[in-house]
Amino acid sequence: MTILQIAVLAILAIIIGQLPRGRQLAMLAISTFAIFWLQPDEPFVTLLFWLPVATLAISLLCWALTSGPESRSWRQNWPAAALLAAIIVLMDLNRIFKIEQVYTSRTPVLELTLAVLFGLAVLTGVIIRWQSVNPIFQAAGLAAIILIFIILKTPNLLSMVSGYLVNLRGANTADKTIPLTWLGYSYIAFRLLHTIRDKQTGRLPPLTLAEYFNYAIFFPSFTAGPIDRAERFVKELKMPLTLTNDDWLDAGSRLFVGLFKKFVIADLLAFLSLSNILVEQVKSTGWMWIFLYAYAFRIYFDFSGYTDIAIGMGRLMGIRLPENFNAPYLKSNLTQFWNSWHMSLTQWFRAYYFNPITRAMRSAKRPLPVWLIIFVTQISTMVLIGLWHGVTIGFAIWGLWHGLGLFVQNRWSEFIRTRVPAWAQTQSGQKVASAFGIFLTFNFVAVGWLFFNLDSPATAWLAMKKLFGVI
Repeated sequence: MTILQIAVLAILAIIIGQLPRGRQLAMLAISTFAIFWLQPDEPFVTLLFWLPVATLAISLLCWALTSGPESRSWRQNWPAAALLAAIIVLMDLNRIFKIEQVYTSRTPVLELTLAVLFGLAVLTGVIIRWQSVNPIFQAAGLAAIILIFIILKTPNLLSMVSGYLVNLRGANTADKTIPLTWLGYSYIAFRLLHTIRDKQTGRLPPLTLAEYFNYAIFFPSFTAGPIDRAERFVKELKMPLTLTNDDWLDAGSRLFVGLFKKFVIADLLAFLSLSNILVEQVKSTGWMWIFLYAYAFRIYFDFSGYTDIAIGMGRLMGIRLPENFNAPYLKSNLTQFWNSWHMSLTQWFRAYYFNPITRAMRSAKRPLPVWLIIFVTQISTMVLIGLWHGVTIGFAIWGLWHGLGLFVQNRWSEFIRTRVPAWAQTQSGQKVASAFGIFLTFNFVAVGWLFFNLDSPATAWLAMKKLFGVI
């Protein structure tokens, strides 16, 4: 998002927060419009329209998969359905209006858009009719969301899709490496997976169409999180928090702090951040550490800045989004770091992967040793978190790096628990141990960013050797 877009959306958030009635529909309208407006420029111009439509279509079908009889009535849902259809048609017609400063679209013809909307309505009705009878629909929904995610995050698969689209439009072969960007899919996928999984286990509350869409595509957190839970979000959606003077100050300060973090600190650090070119050019070990630290702080201020902006905007509308960062670089061990870094993502993986896998392994007829269960669950969880950022070797190694670090820290903590020397139990000893832990944890995390940021493991390995003066 640009500063202009953030400013416009913040003003709209203030207006929505002051509405005495119709708040949900107003929020839905702005969130739907924002999906089109925030979609980055694509070489395939028509995708500027169809990718946002796909986001809305998947959300609609997932609502059909998870809705119960108490939330399906036409009287409850026709305003939201009509609003969604109207905005999609309006975005299509903008190719005629050409209000380019807001949004540009070059869709084929209006008839195609109307046909797609009709098809979605029919498919939604079919799913609503049969999903409660045949649970395979929900399993298919989970598989489809994950499959799309894998394609978008795997460079080779995405290149194949890009090549297919190029051939479909009759372009020359030189354009076949054009990238595709489906804005917000990484976050919306996890929200949708959460609702389907909770529906399967009976934990999902009834959600109307407007409530479900506001949760799934809530514009402050659509592009960069945090990943909220539907039951918590909808509770505040129905009964928004009243803004006092302190609340206005808190919301405004979070918004401006986020802007300062992202557009001042992070953007300045970008000039010093480690990159593939610098790895090749830098000869000094000292400068390598400076560039690495610059990247470590840049990614923190960039990401936490966006989170602050999202939380501030949400607060303006009476919705308190979950925190995503809690001074992660000041934690004295890796477990505390991951309890403070991108917290909504780690909590999601803990709830839907780590805890179920751990319970299954411990309750098996022949359970594995505790240390092996910890090893398998921590390694696999962190590798999956790495692959969530992209299905590449670099992200997988980054996840493995942290998984091994967490396992070693867990075993060390267990070993030292009954062997703490007397001096370490004093107040001064605890301060020294904490300071050493912070230093060690921060540098471990910083070195791990090599695999996250650089193009290949070979480049990361070269950078690591330069960091430690091997070459």
